[in-house]
Amino acid sequence: MTAIAVLGSTNMDLVAYVARAPERGETVTGTEFRTIPGGKGANQAIAAARAGGDVLMIGAVGDDAYGVRLRAELEHAGVETDLLHTAEGPSGTAHIVVDDTGGNAIVVIPGANGTVHTLGPGEMAAIAEADLLLLQLELPLSAVVEGARMAHAQGVRTILTPSPVQPLPDELFGNVDLLIPNEHEAAALSGKTEPHAAAEILLRHVPEVVITLGSKGCLYAARGSETVHFPAPEVTAVDTTGAGDTFVGALAVALGEGRAVPEALAWASIAAALCVQKPGASTSMPYRSEIDAA
Repeated sequence: MTAIAVLGSTNMDLVAYVARAPERGETVTGTEFRTIPGGKGANQAIAAARAGGDVLMIGAVGDDAYGVRLRAELEHAGVETDLLHTAEGPSGTAHIVVDDTGGNAIVVIPGANGTVHTLGPGEMAAIAEADLLLLQLELPLSAVVEGARMAHAQGVRTILTPSPVQPLPDELFGNVDLLIPNEHEAAALSGKTEPHAAAEILLRHVPEVVITLGSKGCLYAARGSETVHFPAPEVTAVDTTGAGDTFVGALAVALGEGRAVPEALAWASIAAALCVQKPGASTSMPYRSEIDAA
């Protein structure tokens, strides 16, 4: 079983469903409201665990009711939470509006996630013992850089989802093996809106890049190889929240199992396609048996 450490955020998603998202200054009436455990780190952890990985979560929740529920949700999915610390104050929250097309807009408030500035000996040891490390940018950048540095030093394959996108220091780029931005993040990091051109620029910083393109699939690029486009399965999206994290979690499991890149990307794309057909993020992530059967 692939050992995966996830250093990342754990949030409670506060999700409002509407026919269409409001314009600035406008009020609209929604159709439904849900509280759903999420956060990019926790989402990737749950996705990887459901896909068959042996997953450990590193991060923090608050000492509030959301923190209790977030921890319980991770543990229910089979994620180890011994290094998910409890910080004083509120847990992180994500305020999400989902429209009838499945599109979303999100505001993240870090809460307890913002307390994770550095890593202790336990966190460092857990990263060193993993096969892969998954990183995102919803924790303070200092902790992300520290985790990537430790993983690289120990030969642990490191995958970074650069979201929410921000300028990245050379030290972080230099310790990442695989970068997985969506097309908007790729454009922001590279200065190129065309995905092939963006990938070419990003390969100057990291050995491999997968640019996710939503319903159009993904683009894979590696140094010394031809860039390849992989289409996504055709499905009707209900809610795209968490689809990218589902893709990353499933891909990490597939790569950790030694699958070839085309097979791994196809398997992860199936997982993401299953995710978007249900509402919510962590609640919609498929199990390994569902991915294999699709």
